Amino acid sequence: MSAKIDYKSAGVDIEAGNEAVRRIKSHVARTHSAAVLTGLGSFGTLFSLSDAIKGMTEPVMVQSTDGVGTKTKVTVMAGRYEALGHDLVAAVAGDIAVMGAKPLTFLDYVGLHKTDPAVVEELVRGMTAACFEAGIALVGGETAEMPAVYAEGDLDVVGFVTGVVEREKLLTGAGIVAGDVLYAINSSGLHTNGFSLARKLFFEIGGYAIDATPEEFGGKSLADVLLAPHANYVAPIQRILGAGIPVKGMAHITGGGLVENVPRIIPDGLGVVVDRATWTPQPVFATMQRLGDIDDLEMHRTFNMGVGLVIVAPAGLQDDLAAAIGDFPALRVWELGRVEAGTTGVRFSGV
Repeated sequence: MSAKIDYKSAGVDIEAGNEAVRRIKSHVARTHSAAVLTGLGSFGTLFSLSDAIKGMTEPVMVQSTDGVGTKTKVTVMAGRYEALGHDLVAAVAGDIAVMGAKPLTFLDYVGLHKTDPAVVEELVRGMTAACFEAGIALVGGETAEMPAVYAEGDLDVVGFVTGVVEREKLLTGAGIVAGDVLYAINSSGLHTNGFSLARKLFFEIGGYAIDATPEEFGGKSLADVLLAPHANYVAPIQRILGAGIPVKGMAHITGGGLVENVPRIIPDGLGVVVDRATWTPQPVFATMQRLGDIDDLEMHRTFNMGVGLVIVAPAGLQDDLAAAIGDFPALRVWELGRVEAGTTGVRFSGV
């Protein structure tokens, strides 16, 4: 007689998925307000917009989606998952916050070789912490166990955020003119970009173990430095905009670094000059550059180099910006450079 076949024998453990849902319910609930009209388990999520758009004349919905790249590989190596959930929210929500939008809802996708309820709980705990910080409701998600798609130990995470902004308050960069200043706010490290190169440099070329403590890292392990959570800029941005500072545009410095992201908000016919003498990137960047003998431009096209957010506004506003983000002690602001006429793209000086 042939053996009985069920879904678990094909590689998918339904009960493990149910246990994961049971574990995350209390974490998710702390991000909910009265605007969330459904709990986990519904076919779709319901969110009331009545309060979010109250007083708006022409509300515009703003959406974005992203993942965290191969930072997942380092996460698995270290066995640390909570920070990755935080990364996902900060990376995706930051992309719409720089457009002036208030993020409202967040959904996630988690794909794994095998569902480990404890791992899923860690991931979601990180997501809910970041959502709570930013006033975002985590309204739903999907956990997919696919052993035929993901290799053993592999996982992937994707986030989806929706927000709203009054149309006349959209930050598009259209009003930027020559002479405007680029103000920088620091990153917390690599954030979620450049990890394919970072892994090659540290683990293949450098031969480091994940728990190595390079001298230049000041006693921190390689895992500590590489997995430092992505700075969550949503609340600081809202503080800046709420303070009435005349911001003309913002750039979230993600994949492509300053070189690719700043020009996305600069009008045609203008470029920017970035003064490299105005800041010192975290030691991890110098270590990677040394390991791979990488030229400066490649470093700036691949990594954020210590700059996570760029704000374009008139001159003389550094103190106002610093005061607005004063409640976030891990963040600092400085003048990074200026907008100039007659050029395009990013030009570096002070190197």
